[in-house]
Amino acid sequence: MTNKDYKELLPTWPKDPGVYRFLDEEERVLYVGKAKNLKNRLASYFASTKDMAWKTRVMVKHAHHITFTLVDTETDALLLENTLIKRFQPPYNVMLKDGKSYTYICIKNEHFPRVFLTRRVIKDGSTYFGPYTSKWRVAIILDLIKSLFPLRTCKLNLTEESLRKNCGKGEYRKCLQYDIKNCMAPCEGWEDEATYNERIEQIKNILKGNFASVKRHFQQQMAGYAENLAFEKAQDLKEKLTAFEDYQGKSTVVSTTIRDVDVFSIASDEKCAYVNYIKVVNGAIINTYTQEMVKNLDDDEQDLLSFVIPELRERFSSIAPEVIVAKEIEVAEEGLTLTIPKIGDKKKLLDLSEKNVHYFLLQKKKEAGSKQNKQTPAERILRTLQQDLHMAQVPLHIECFDNSNLQGSFPVSSCVVFKNAKPSKADYRHYNVKTVQGPNDFATMEEVVARRYKRLLSEGQPLPQLILIDGGKGQLSAAAKILESLGILDKVTLAGIAKRLEEIFFPGDSIPLYINKKSESLKLIQQARNEAHRFAITFHRNQRSKDFTKTELHDIPGIGEKTAAKLLRHFGSVKKLQQAPLPDLEAAIGKAAAGKVWRYFGKGEG
Repeated sequence: MTNKDYKELLPTWPKDPGVYRFLDEEERVLYVGKAKNLKNRLASYFASTKDMAWKTRVMVKHAHHITFTLVDTETDALLLENTLIKRFQPPYNVMLKDGKSYTYICIKNEHFPRVFLTRRVIKDGSTYFGPYTSKWRVAIILDLIKSLFPLRTCKLNLTEESLRKNCGKGEYRKCLQYDIKNCMAPCEGWEDEATYNERIEQIKNILKGNFASVKRHFQQQMAGYAENLAFEKAQDLKEKLTAFEDYQGKSTVVSTTIRDVDVFSIASDEKCAYVNYIKVVNGAIINTYTQEMVKNLDDDEQDLLSFVIPELRERFSSIAPEVIVAKEIEVAEEGLTLTIPKIGDKKKLLDLSEKNVHYFLLQKKKEAGSKQNKQTPAERILRTLQQDLHMAQVPLHIECFDNSNLQGSFPVSSCVVFKNAKPSKADYRHYNVKTVQGPNDFATMEEVVARRYKRLLSEGQPLPQLILIDGGKGQLSAAAKILESLGILDKVTLAGIAKRLEEIFFPGDSIPLYINKKSESLKLIQQARNEAHRFAITFHRNQRSKDFTKTELHDIPGIGEKTAAKLLRHFGSVKKLQQAPLPDLEAAIGKAAAGKVWRYFGKGEG
């Protein structure tokens, strides 16, 4: 990702808390981070790199784009960051071990449920609240809950049958917790299960965010302690109340005057509409959601809101008596109050909803534009090559030629084919040169280019957009001469690449083209050239090997191909065969054939 990309995206980045992700071209997550202010944090990656760590510079260099998720608080950002790191395991993050887990409050699925802290979530029907980033603060909250609602801590099995069997018989007895007023001794049958479960329901409401009545209770109790000059107790209660309010802060507190409301806002483009929903219970936001809808031609925003509000209220089990919206709409639900606020806390709520929906719409547009303009690495490389070579077409099909010979002996040539910037080995071709005698690379290139494209034309196969010649101006001119005679020189781009300085030549132009040594397009040209050279050398070696075997053994009178092959397999080479004693030859191919080989190499009558 470049500084130019950053400057274009900067105006769209919010200043809210959130979690951001750096992704590469293939949508793999490179890094996950959290921020109190997304805009400022992301901007820091594109400021001066002088003081930036080397690893960070490398990560930014390899990043293709950035995505982010808005959250309400820094605590939420920390939790989401932890989840995403564990899920994606980004290569530039410090890995969070699976053993690292946050704290939960568990309400155990049992008779007379216990309430306790845990780091393990077991699917046994128990109810879990969390995760929480600070075990110390949650421990204070749990202590506060237990001081309000006496609960048992023992692990006794308090089913109705067990109580009937053990109560009064010395098996189940009240403990110290009863004496210090922390438990009402259900083990002795001194508390019924229905009363106990009422307290459990109140605890669940508190952990869900219904704090208003509890806070009023503490404030009144704290004021009473202060009036009676019990300042230590008042201070202790104040610390617990502060911890309680910090815990409540994980949901956005709206106002003590607002009770249960639903907030809806809408934003739309040509094809889709997006409705943001905020659920407020007892003055705190406990849920948010954005619904996407495909628009019909005659849909307006008021009609869409009227349609989706009942759906979302039913989905999220809302019984709020009031709905806050920005526009006048029809509501079919009886007894539901519609509010269009202009000022005050309700207007702030509506503004927050509209902010979320507009960021959602902006992100959708950005994603759509990214998908529309997104290029695969192969497309990017080929378009760069098209620009570097000033071609009229994208070179989806490239062919490259190379010659190989040994002082004019065994002349061969190769043609390798690249399609979509990748080798297409099924289309590779090699050629035994038929019409050229001696070391003449120019004539060799004329022959193989002519053979290749006469065949493509006769079979009606497509021509490549780019033809590369591994060699200098002479071989390039020879190829151009043949292509012109075939009438296809103006239909393709022909170029030669000189090995020494990686110069690119074009027919009829004496001034070479130099491509940046770090350019991906030059690397593709070099890959094609090296592949053609490798393929030609391999074929040339094979031909030399075959010819050597033929001249040395097939010329021996009475020795056929099978016998020659048997000798080579047995002795490994002709040189070792020449040094072998006669008995070894006879053991390998028989007495008569061994005598012929022995005489051929001038070792006597045999």
